[in-house]
Amino acid sequence: MKRRLLPALAALLLALLGVSTASADTAVAPASATARQAPPQIPAENVMAHLDEFQKIADANGDTRAHGTPGYEASADYVQSVLDAAGFETERQAFTYNGRTGWNVIAEWPHGDTENVVMAGAHLDSVTRGPGLNDNGSGSAAVLEVALAVSRADLRPEQRLRFGWWGAEENGLIGSDHYAGELGQSGRAKLDAYLNFDMVGQKALTDMGVYTHDAAISGMFEAYYEAQGIPTYGIRWDGSSDHSSFAQYGVTVGGIGSGDDPCYHSPCDTVSNVGADVVGHSANAIAHTVWQLGGA
Repeated sequence: MKRRLLPALAALLLALLGVSTASADTAVAPASATARQAPPQIPAENVMAHLDEFQKIADANGDTRAHGTPGYEASADYVQSVLDAAGFETERQAFTYNGRTGWNVIAEWPHGDTENVVMAGAHLDSVTRGPGLNDNGSGSAAVLEVALAVSRADLRPEQRLRFGWWGAEENGLIGSDHYAGELGQSGRAKLDAYLNFDMVGQKALTDMGVYTHDAAISGMFEAYYEAQGIPTYGIRWDGSSDHSSFAQYGVTVGGIGSGDDPCYHSPCDTVSNVGADVVGHSANAIAHTVWQLGGA
């Protein structure tokens, strides 16, 4: 901010001294036309609206949104259609696992430096035994609403912002591993950070796990939760969630999540298993960190 004030202060000083500002204008870079934007306050009901849609999809498709099922395809359709309408450049990336086609949904905000990418993602699939509304409708809905907040703000970040929803995570991180591998070395080199969000909405949570892989990123999440009076603790979950697909290539990773869920991988993991206040805080923690890392 101080740098942005320098041109105006210099011009004022020269005017007071009776010196023309014509030469000063050529010597001092102009102030940025775009001021830093504070991260938005995302209403919890916005996130819950996406979870309601995932629940309706599961209800209409045998109570599951697992890889290779109509429920998963409908979930991917929903996410992509919302992002298309919001002005994102979207891609449906197909892969095959266990003889069935799965998809990753990738959405890129068409502003910012394409050589420096901040990515946030969550797995979109459930297990076959349940609709997966905390695991991982919560992460999928929170990331989706943060992406929509980027669109509503018409954000012009310094870095490129990219969002991903992964298929077949429950089968062994299949979708995210396919994506990270297909990026190749040059594509992965452009990723400044990948942020992962898995099980971020269980209604009984009183604290939140923060990935400890990178101190700067974990500090951003911890600062948000500390300001809300919510305790945090460190987690890694190496090999058990999608950040591992990126970390194996040396990409900087971070994120939040919690494994404390009595309905884990069960039919009772419905929308009633998700707390609006918990998933609302998760979405705002994500926005807080994406805005900082993206130079928004």
